[in-house]
Amino acid sequence: MANVQKKGYVDPGWPTDIPEGKHAVTELVAHSAGALSPYGDIEFPVDPSTLPYVHPYTRINK
Repeated sequence: MANVQKKGYVDPGWPTDIPEGKHAVTELVAHSAGALSPYGDIEFPVDPSTLPYVHPYTRINK
């Protein structure tokens, strides 16, 4: 274990396919402040009737 070399820092969340001279879109160069959507063009809030979610119901034993 004493002879193990450490790898250099690699940020796996930063895109690697950016054209030369361009920047990855971050909050600093975005059109609006705040986190950018990882969901693409989906707008939030989503209409609940379109979601495949059924709220769980628990019947308490008495």
